[in-house]
Amino acid sequence: MNYPQTLDWLFAKLPMFQHSGASAYKEDLTNIRLFCEHLNHPQNKFKSIHVAGTNGKGSTSHMLASILQNAGYKVGLTTSPHLKDFRERIRVNGKMCPKKFVNSFVKENAEFIENLHASFFEVSIAMAFSYFEKEKVDIAIVETGLGGRLDSTNIITPLLSVITNIGLDHVNILGDTLSKIAFEKAGIMKDGIPVVLGEVLDETRPVFIQKAKETRSKVLFAESANFPDYESDLKGVYQQKNKRTVLTAIEELRNQGFIISEKAVREGLKSVIKTTGLRGRWEVLQTNPFIVADTAHNPHGLSEIKKQIAAILFNKLHLVLGFVNDKDVPSILEYFPSDAIYYFSAPNVPRKLDVNDLKNRIPSHLHATYYATVNQALEAAKENASNGDMIYIGGSTFVVAEVI
Repeated sequence: MNYPQTLDWLFAKLPMFQHSGASAYKEDLTNIRLFCEHLNHPQNKFKSIHVAGTNGKGSTSHMLASILQNAGYKVGLTTSPHLKDFRERIRVNGKMCPKKFVNSFVKENAEFIENLHASFFEVSIAMAFSYFEKEKVDIAIVETGLGGRLDSTNIITPLLSVITNIGLDHVNILGDTLSKIAFEKAGIMKDGIPVVLGEVLDETRPVFIQKAKETRSKVLFAESANFPDYESDLKGVYQQKNKRTVLTAIEELRNQGFIISEKAVREGLKSVIKTTGLRGRWEVLQTNPFIVADTAHNPHGLSEIKKQIAAILFNKLHLVLGFVNDKDVPSILEYFPSDAIYYFSAPNVPRKLDVNDLKNRIPSHLHATYYATVNQALEAAKENASNGDMIYIGGSTFVVAEVI
């Protein structure tokens, strides 16, 4: 199979959360353990940092990778979901793994994958671990897919665990309270391994403290740390919290013997996008009218977007939005101004919330129009927007993926 055929096989054969939703999520680590045993345990052959959290874990992972790379280390990075190319999930020093590696990995393991009834995410994580072993990385940044305790990444023993924050998301899988979700995220904490906590709430603090006692883990609270205000090419105001989490993690890595200069920190934060290829985090696509795209899609993330939009001067606000079918759309819309002009559409994925269904969920007082595709909605917003206006694109990762 060539690369497109290999991807078609993966997408067609394997249950994928981004396409199928909760039915693709497996509350069990048996498959990934068996797969990695089949591969001779690649996850044990490189050092790692494990990153979980409701929001910010992608930005945090990419910042860490950029700093370590600027410090001279060979850095693996696995994140999800991908926006444009499957290989975004598996990078070494910012470069996506070769198509040839994806082809050969699937070809060599196809029979095992089918017999195992592996999920898409299980295969992508096993592939990432195998590639990091092959490339002999100095350290890998491993981002959880969903949750932590039962996430397929949770078979590594990292040097450091990082939990960015806790918010309500995937409540049908992780639990309907902040403490339940914190319990799942805290599941990445390992015996004797330090953990950095980015943001802690009254409801989540006892969960983390209890888990740290059980695992005898040193807890580092990023919120109480003070650092210089380093410049970053990730421009969202919410990145300040992520930077503080990252810098707390860097201090701990220095304590563990990693040589990371101030220059590496400064240059790493300034060049996250260039160094790692991260996209879709308050990404400015045009300046006049001001067009920005962001992948925030849950209450915790959208509350930060609300603050970001409020901090910008514009004449009219145009919102290009689409959603997947398990989102509470009226609750999401509460984070956006009611006097904005709305352009609704549906992302081109099986989990999309169809425009006809979406119409029934939109409050009647909103100035709303509907379009068959995301690009049609964006073009309509561009035609209506004047210089000095702002166009925000979001609601779903898949909406952002279609426009960048």
